[in-house]
Amino acid sequence: MKNLSLRHAILLTWSVLFTCCLLFHSSTATPQTQERAHVDEALQAFANIRPIDVHVHVFKTDADFQAMLQHLNLKLMNILVVDDTLSYRRQLEPQITDALALVRSSNGHVAFCTTFDPYKFNQPTFDADSIKQLDRDFAHGAVAVKIWKNVGMEIKNSDGKFIMPDDPKFEPIYKDIARHHKTLMTHLAEPDVAWGPPDSSDPSWSYYQENPQWFLYNKPGVPSKQQILQARDHVLAENPNLRMVGVHLGSMEKDLDNIAAHLDRYPNFAIDTAARMAYLMIAPPEKVRAFLIKYQDRVLYGTDLDLIAAANVGETLTEWNSTYARDWTFLATDEIVEYKGKKIRGLALPEPVLQKIFHDNALHWIPDLALPARSLR
Repeated sequence: MKNLSLRHAILLTWSVLFTCCLLFHSSTATPQTQERAHVDEALQAFANIRPIDVHVHVFKTDADFQAMLQHLNLKLMNILVVDDTLSYRRQLEPQITDALALVRSSNGHVAFCTTFDPYKFNQPTFDADSIKQLDRDFAHGAVAVKIWKNVGMEIKNSDGKFIMPDDPKFEPIYKDIARHHKTLMTHLAEPDVAWGPPDSSDPSWSYYQENPQWFLYNKPGVPSKQQILQARDHVLAENPNLRMVGVHLGSMEKDLDNIAAHLDRYPNFAIDTAARMAYLMIAPPEKVRAFLIKYQDRVLYGTDLDLIAAANVGETLTEWNSTYARDWTFLATDEIVEYKGKKIRGLALPEPVLQKIFHDNALHWIPDLALPARSLR
């Protein structure tokens, strides 16, 4: 009996010492340590849902980046864009080669979304050449196709008029995409602030300070945002068998009612959240929560994060991890997140809704994401 009492006394002593150590560690933890622990907790919950980010731009194969994908149990869709304002996006073929190399090295964590070159629009064989290239990319594993904002906002036809997404020359391309059961990712038009006037309070304003070529305020002859989106809607109406994801909240970032009307009208239309989460954060939380619950089958998670060839990988990974932790905290919990000094309480969405936004909807709207990554090149 004495031995048993002694054993209890020893266990009690160790328990008290362990508790004291925990209390001491908690009381002496720095704010940075506490923040790191909070981020790690959010990332673990994020990883548990097997997240899919359907909207990134990666131009570099890197071991530390791959380790992050494995740690977060994360799958990416790497999106290609032809853009004559950025040197590393001016040519399509080198991007395709790099994208396929990334797919091969990713152990199934990366798929790629191809595109076609709209700057060749005025060539007589534009549509046929684009279809041939897309079909080749589909054979090599491309899971979707992107059409970008330079259609409607930059490129002109041989008559000097801005080409629009519903131009008849694009129609055979859309039919081909639908015939291959692929998904069209549409970044058409931009946030309202791109048409001005300047507004430093808008979440996208800093982008136009860094990329003034896309700031259209007082530029004559440019189509209005509404004209571009009406042309996109015309494509939806004329191609009911074409799955379309309107990226960046469908370029309707400040108008949840308008997004809802589009989702109600077009059953072949969904949206992603890429680079527009801030608009959801600053909108009335009750309205955002109700919208995401009602349209839980139509919202895909995306970020628009990038990793360019010249990037500091360590700094880039910090940005990626902090973005994923913030987005998860905002959507999944009722904790406070900060945006530009404002404290915003999370939406605490139900778990089934989170499962759809972060995982299931990507597989429904871009079905080939469920297939093993492959490349025949």
